[in-house]
This record gives sequence, C-alpha cells and structure tokens, in this order.
Amino acid sequence: MRNVVCVVLDTARAKSTGPETTPTMTQLAAEGTTFENAFATAPWTLPSHASIFTGTYPSEHGTHGGHTYLDDDLRTLPEAFADAGYETVGVSNNTWITEEFGFDRGFDELRKGWQYVQSDADMGAVVRGEDLREKLQATRRRLFDGNPIVNAANILYSELFQPAGDDGADRSTTWIRNWLEGRDDDRPFFLFCNFIEPHVEYDPPKAYAEQFLPEDASYEEAVAIRQDPRAYDCEDYTLSDREFALLRGLYRAELAYVDDQLAELRTALEDAGEWTDTLFVVCGDHGEHVGEHGFFGHQYNLYDTLLNVPLVVHGGPFTDGGRRRDLVQLLDLPATLLESVGIDDLALLEQGSGRSIHPQSAAEPRDAVFAEYVAPQPSIERLEARFGEIPDRVRAFDRRLRAVRTAKHKYVRGDDGFERLHDIESDPLEHVDIAADGPEQVRALRERLEERFEPLADAEPAAAVEMREGTKERLADLGYL
Repeated sequence: MRNVVCVVLDTARAKSTGPETTPTMTQLAAEGTTFENAFATAPWTLPSHASIFTGTYPSEHGTHGGHTYLDDDLRTLPEAFADAGYETVGVSNNTWITEEFGFDRGFDELRKGWQYVQSDADMGAVVRGEDLREKLQATRRRLFDGNPIVNAANILYSELFQPAGDDGADRSTTWIRNWLEGRDDDRPFFLFCNFIEPHVEYDPPKAYAEQFLPEDASYEEAVAIRQDPRAYDCEDYTLSDREFALLRGLYRAELAYVDDQLAELRTALEDAGEWTDTLFVVCGDHGEHVGEHGFFGHQYNLYDTLLNVPLVVHGGPFTDGGRRRDLVQLLDLPATLLESVGIDDLALLEQGSGRSIHPQSAAEPRDAVFAEYVAPQPSIERLEARFGEIPDRVRAFDRRLRAVRTAKHKYVRGDDGFERLHDIESDPLEHVDIAADGPEQVRALRERLEERFEPLADAEPAAAVEMREGTKERLADLGYL
C-alpha cells in the first residue's frame, strides 16, 4: 500500500452503526475487515485521540481533563509518517485536535474545518450569540483579533451562507477533493480527518432526520429539544423517554449524514486514482449516551456505550478480511498502520502499549482491553461555578476510573472505592452489577488493572494547561465546559 487515510467519526458508537445508518461504512466492511470488538481507551475526544496518535493509554500519555496538552516528548503517528517521507495532512473538525493542544506535530498542514478561511482567530463567539445584540457585541470584541478582513469573511459565512445541518464535513470533503486534484507531489500521503457531526448538538439536515424519527414525531419537535448534557447531569432540566427517543433519531440521522460524507471522500480518492493504493481506516473515537444508564453525552463513566466503537480497515492485507471478533483497541492503530505500509519506527512503537492487528502480525492477540477516565471533564468545580449546588449523584463523579474488559467480564474501579462487575455474555448492556456475588472474579480483574497500571491511590493527574479564551468558548459550545 502507498497511502494511509484515517477517518474518525467523532462520537460514533458501535451499537448505532450498521446498514441502516452507515451503509458506506458497511460496504467498506464487506470489502475489507470490520472489528466488532474495538474499544477506545477513554470516553471522550482528547485522551482518545492522544491514544490513537501515540499508541499509549491516558495515564501514559498524560492528556486528559486535568492536563489538556499532548506532551512534546511523545512520538506521534504523523511524525512517523513524515519522517518516512510521507506528505502528512490533517483536517480537524473538533477544536481539541489543534496545535493548541499539541496535535499538530508531524503534519505538513493541520486544517481547522470549522473555519471557512483558515485563521488563528476564532469567531465562534459570534456564531453562538443568542440574539442580534449578543452577535454584535461578539463581533465588536473579536473582529480585530487577528486579520479583520478574514474575521469578517468567517462571520459572514457562518451567519449567512453556511449550509444548515453541516458542522464542517461537507467543507472538509470538498477541500480534500480539491487537495487531491491539485497534488503534484510524488510522495505517498498520510491523511487524518475528524468529522464531528454525531457530536452534540445533533442538528442533521431535515431530510436525514425524517428518516430516523418516530412516525408520530416532527422534525420541528425534535430539534426544539434542549441539548445540554451537563445541565441534564446537574438536573437543571429533565428529558422524557419520548424526548430521548427523538434525540436518538437525530443522533442516528447525524451518523447517516456523515456516512454520506464518507462516501464522498471515497469517491474523491477514486477520482484521483488513489483508492486502490490507499489503506483506509474508519473508526469512532468514543461513543455516546442518549439516555442509556441515565446519562446524556460522554463523560463520567466507562460503560461500553462509550467505549465500544466502530472500526473498519479497507485495503491491502485487510481486503476480504471479514468480521473479526478479537478484542482490539484504538491504540493498536499506530503499530498496525506502520506494519501495513512497512515503516519501522522504533521510537513510536516502543513508547506505546499497542499491538498490531495486521492479519499476519506476530503480536499476541489481546485477552483483555483497558480504559481510563483520568480526571472529570468538566471538573466538579466548574459545574458548581455554572450551576451552583449540584446533585450528590454528580458530585460522586469526582473520581478517577479504570476498566478492564475480557470476552466474558467487565470490571470498573474508581479511586474512591467504587467498583462494578458485569457478566458481558449474559448482560451485554451492563445493567446488573454482580461484584458482590463474584469476589474472586473482582479480585482477579483488580489485579489485572494493577498489573497494567499503577495502583489508583498512587496516580496523580498532571497540572492543568491553560487554554486560550476563544478555545474555551468553542469547547463550551460543544458541551465540554
């Protein structure tokens, strides 16, 4: 294989993908290899992407809610491809995956998909204004932050001309198509792309939404539902079963929309004559709760709803590979991609915990996968600053969590003594805690966790890294702050 393309469908959970919602990905799986038991190392974007880029677990790469920067001493996948002679291009539609948080290393270009004209100044505050007064205030405050002409163009696009129902995917695929058509570089390329459409807020085009909403529901009713996961957690408002049903319809519609953008990306590669020479990877970075276990969003816990993600690899040794049920992790991607194209980067491979899932790999298959939630995001203090008094249920989330999952059992432990055990074979949705009935299994899996990581009591989150004010506003819009 010559090229590598890695596409992350942000917030895509495995249970919601398939022929109905993601036919393009299903076709890729039929032609390539699908991994039914693929797991993220963390339940949200920043630490999960850091694991994909470095092959390390969150407590190893140290990138999490308490330390929001990918440290410079870690080798990244784009750096490995760049040093092997590849052209390296990234397109990010999630504001965590930018140079501000250390994800630009190794990229010849890392494009910010939420900006029509690429600029360091972010006009997101204008977009989020609740009324004309707020929009004008934000424009006055931000217009001269950088190039005012570029900022004005971005404001006009976002306020007047941006297509409804798209959070950057269409612009991204268009840009990638133009880039492919204009390339005159003989080097192979590594392309990374994050599509954020399945992330809150769910606002798919109306035609997509109507395919997945209940028959007795209207598009207008669905999009009128408040979507604020942190406010829901803190009991600032409630959602009925019907409202969650409608939100799940919108979420599935977002997956369908971004799957069509995936088809556009494939067509662009085919038209450029690159498809047959490309190893094409599609995965989710984490999942989502849309009412499951009493949660909305993807924070504060390690249920499979958040960790089990789609993973499809197409091309080269993965052609006609069928469906694999072995346990794999997203942090296995660096070792897998390097082996698939014949790159030997010891610095990247030796720093990590990944195992190649190449069909001919000599790596031992996993008998367990692991995940971590190193620090609450947002912190309990920030929730208190926003909502005042918060429920005891939410205050209990102020803890570190780790999970180990085998083919049969799932065990989760917190640094506050919290623990749960589930029989995955009989209880795949993790509804029944059997920890009290299986002390020997609990002890064995707790030992597995302590073999993999240091004891929870000895683990200390790194110091926080301050972020720019404009980035805070954009992340708040995504429900992180």
